[in-house]
Amino acid sequence: MILARFPIPKHWKMCCLSKRFLTLLKSGEIYKIRRVIGFKEPSVFMLASGEKNWCAFDGHFRSCRKLPIIPSDYNFEWGNKESFSAGTYIFVSGKEVDGGVVWRYELATNEWFKGPSMLSQRCLFASASCGTMAFVAGGIETTTREVLSSAEKYNSESHIWEQLPRMIQKRKSCSGCYLDNKFYVLGGQNEQKKDLTCGEFYDEDTNTWNLVPAMFKDIPLSTPRSPPLIAVANNELYTLDASSNELKVYLKKSNSWKKLGPVPVRADARLGWGVAFKSLGNELLLIGDTSASYSQRAVMKIYTCFPDPHVEKLKWKQIVCSSTNLHPFIHNCAVMLA
Repeated sequence: MILARFPIPKHWKMCCLSKRFLTLLKSGEIYKIRRVIGFKEPSVFMLASGEKNWCAFDGHFRSCRKLPIIPSDYNFEWGNKESFSAGTYIFVSGKEVDGGVVWRYELATNEWFKGPSMLSQRCLFASASCGTMAFVAGGIETTTREVLSSAEKYNSESHIWEQLPRMIQKRKSCSGCYLDNKFYVLGGQNEQKKDLTCGEFYDEDTNTWNLVPAMFKDIPLSTPRSPPLIAVANNELYTLDASSNELKVYLKKSNSWKKLGPVPVRADARLGWGVAFKSLGNELLLIGDTSASYSQRAVMKIYTCFPDPHVEKLKWKQIVCSSTNLHPFIHNCAVMLA
């Protein structure tokens, strides 16, 4: 029980001291015990511009370690990728020479493994996580380029993808989140490249999708742009409006958005691309650059805040991470709670 509460960043140091601990760690039993006793801590995984290795940080950004390089091909390395988490796994979806592929990183063994692939290979899709489960929906089929309405759920304990009912609306370049115990898919474009202001959510209890009309009506849309930058903290939905560089909170009762002031990172510099905006437990995490133009010497800036939907302007705290000097353009970022 004591070992289960040992901080994750210290695990690999303990392995150098004890082969018994290494065996226990690789079995995954420690993480199962942590899950049973409800002891979890966030870890942040990201791939910054110019890097081949993903980096893993503890939730306070006091430690950083490089993960092994994903043993994929040139197409995957330089192509577009999406990332998400489930349980003690990080998933990176992309396209190799032979087609779409999903690579998974296992925290217990510190290794990358290929598969299992989604039932429908896709890119530019929405994703969200809840405990050991991950949800994906929509996107573009990697071979036919068809805009999809299909959705899937992944069980990280059984390593099986399960087909879910189709969404009401086909959509690509959309974003997902887990809110009110439901999988939400927001924004994006349909098969006619029309911007979508509606959202929809999947209810596991009824096994159905429900439309939320005009959910994104208060968010200005510009093309080309990144998928919506959204995050959930304390069961409240937040979005970073890349056009105005403002943070907004979703008001569920009125189906509208309230402004919470500007953010310290210039999301508007690349229309949302290259910025990491994530949930970090009860905090919001923001990673990018404070300048509108990236230079060779620029390094990423990290900010967090404890959001309050009732205030007029949030206070952001800069996190100084002395262990790394990564480029501020972040290609992929995922948060693991384990």
